[in-house]
Amino acid sequence: MKTRFIVLYAVIFLLLSIAVTLHVLHGGKAQQMPQHTTEINRLLIRLADDWDSFTAQDAPSEAFDYAVIDRDGALLFATRQDISTTISAATSHYDIIRDIEKDGEIVGRLIVHNDAERFRRESAARAAGLIGGLSLLMLAASLGYCIYLKKRVVEPFGKLEGFAEKIAAGDLETPLEMDRDNIFGAFTESFDIMREELKASRQREEAAVRSRKEMIAELSHDIKTPVASIKAMVDFLELTTEDEAQRETLSAINGKADQINKLVSDLFHATLEELEQLEVHPEELPSSELARIILESDHLKKIVQAEIPDCVILADPLRLEQIIGNLISNSYKYADTEITVDSRFEEHTLLVELSDKGGGVPDAEIDLITEKFRRGSNAAGKDGAGIGLYLSRYFMTKMGGELTCRNNGEGFTVELRFVLA
Repeated sequence: MKTRFIVLYAVIFLLLSIAVTLHVLHGGKAQQMPQHTTEINRLLIRLADDWDSFTAQDAPSEAFDYAVIDRDGALLFATRQDISTTISAATSHYDIIRDIEKDGEIVGRLIVHNDAERFRRESAARAAGLIGGLSLLMLAASLGYCIYLKKRVVEPFGKLEGFAEKIAAGDLETPLEMDRDNIFGAFTESFDIMREELKASRQREEAAVRSRKEMIAELSHDIKTPVASIKAMVDFLELTTEDEAQRETLSAINGKADQINKLVSDLFHATLEELEQLEVHPEELPSSELARIILESDHLKKIVQAEIPDCVILADPLRLEQIIGNLISNSYKYADTEITVDSRFEEHTLLVELSDKGGGVPDAEIDLITEKFRRGSNAAGKDGAGIGLYLSRYFMTKMGGELTCRNNGEGFTVELRFVLA
């Protein structure tokens, strides 16, 4: 409702309230109680003339109530039973008392009932009616105003609120219904323009993401090219060298080049915030393959013990290489001590423990270091993003296994639990 209507509403009811107040205050002047002076005088003359033969049946009818008593105070006639019939009662009620004289002698008295109380009650009833009517009128106007607010303010606001919830939930396709008649009509179009702008912004963002992925795909292709060249040169050197130690080193380089070639697509197509998109495909794998990966990942030859019993586990070979490579690299970086690999069967699983003697991490950080972007306090001054253990745990979980960490008294131990096939 516009401001001018609210002002008009207030002025009308203010004027009505003033009018009713003035009427109540001065209502007595508008309807003064009749005096009946002439009628009373005529009645006195008639009663005096007929006094000797006066009976109740002969009492004339008048426009006012009265009572007739004799000079001894005995009641001769009364138009009503509830009016004053004695001098004392009439005096207390402010009734009119007139003497009835005949031949100069007072033979009785006429008591005219004072109707002021009746007039007061009637005036009060009229005032109550006016106030009640004004109250009902104000109530009706208020109810109408509330209905107007509900239709024109509350319901449109509810639509805007629901629209905002849809926008917050990501629904940018449903347009806002236009309604220029309600109080928010001017905002409706602006809200829908906002929705369209957000939709366009999302489309631009998606296009930017697609463009970034395309760029990463191109980088991936470019990286694969030098890796292929490295493999070709290593293959040539393996064929031409006769030194067995060099041949083993070249073979390890060749294997790492193959691993880089397999990982490069995942590493460049998934950002750190999209790690869950990395696919894991567990398959039946002999434990000898796990032993091979452990030995090949230890290019600094820090592992002094690596015993893996013969069995078949469920694992993804590519992800297994990533897990073992991450764990051994972490040990190199943070401990730089000998590494022992122990294994045993526990409840239909193969438990493999990789332990070092680097002092471990504070106990309060054990459960935190496998979370994304979290590193232990011993990592200060060392390169890293806090993603290796998180990835390793993620891959183990996807393969149906489990990765846990603990301190072993001398250093740090990572437990890998593989499901037996």
